[in-house]
Amino acid sequence: MANIRLIRRRIRGIQNIAKITQAMEMIATSKMRKAQERGLAGRPYSEKIQQVIADLAALPQEGEALHPLLQRRPVAKIAVVHITPDRGLCGGLNASLNRKTGAFIVEQAVPSYLVVVGRKGLEFMRRYRRDIRAEFINIGDRPSLLDTLPISRIVIDDYTNGVVDLVYLAYAQFVSTMVQRPVLKQILPVEPAVIPQAQNVDYIYEPGPAEVLGELLPRFVEMQVYHAILEAIASEQSARMVAMRNATDSARELVDGLTLMYNKARQESITKELLDITGGAAALA
Repeated sequence: MANIRLIRRRIRGIQNIAKITQAMEMIATSKMRKAQERGLAGRPYSEKIQQVIADLAALPQEGEALHPLLQRRPVAKIAVVHITPDRGLCGGLNASLNRKTGAFIVEQAVPSYLVVVGRKGLEFMRRYRRDIRAEFINIGDRPSLLDTLPISRIVIDDYTNGVVDLVYLAYAQFVSTMVQRPVLKQILPVEPAVIPQAQNVDYIYEPGPAEVLGELLPRFVEMQVYHAILEAIASEQSARMVAMRNATDSARELVDGLTLMYNKARQESITKELLDITGGAAALA
C-alpha cells in the first residue's frame, strides 16, 4: 500500500505541474500575439529609413565632412549590445544567445565591452567576467522607444567619441512561432543599403541632404536597437509558449504512465488480499 500511496502522490504532483505549465502557455500565447504584431509592424519603417539613408549617403556632399556615424576607422575596440530575456522557461533561447555572443567575443583579436539588456544575459556575462559597460533589466513586455533610448545613446556617444570602432547588436530574430534565430549584426558604423537601379529616384531634400542625413542617422540607430528589442520579446514569448506546451504534454504522458503503474499495483494488491483470504478459508476448512 505504501507503493500505491507514493504513486498516487506523484500523480497529483505532476497533474499540478501540468496545470501550471498550461496556464503559463496560455499567458505566453496572449503576450506572443501582441509582441509579434509590434515586431512585425516595425519592419517596414526600419526598411524604409534604411533606404532613405542609402539614398542620402549616395548623394555627393562637396566640401562637407562625412558624418561621424558613417566614418570607418581601424578597429581597436568593439561594443556588443547583448539582448536576452529577463526570465527563463523559454527552452534553449537564452543558452543559444549567450553562446553566440560569448563565442564572438572570444574570437575577436581586440578587446570588447558589453551593453547587456536582460537579466539572463547579465548573469551569464558576469559569470564569465566579461567587461560590462552598462546593464538594463526589467524593461517589460511592452517597452516604448523612450525606454530604449538610453541603450542606443550609450553606443552612439561612445562611437562618436572614438571609444569604440565597431558596434554589434546581438538578439533573437523572430522567424516564426517555432523558429527564433540568434542574430549578430553590425549597426555602427552605419553601412547604407545598396539601392537597385530601378528604385533609384532623385529626391529634393530640404534644408539639404547633409542636414537630413545628420538627423536621420541617430534615429536610425535608435530604431535598430528598439526593433531588435521588440523582435527579442516576440521570440521570447514564442519560445516560452512552445516550451510550456512541450512541458504540459510531457507531464500528461508521465501521468498516463504512472496511472497505468498505479492500476497494476492496485490490481496486484487486491489479488494478493484475495489469495490471503482464500488461503485462510481453506485452512479453516
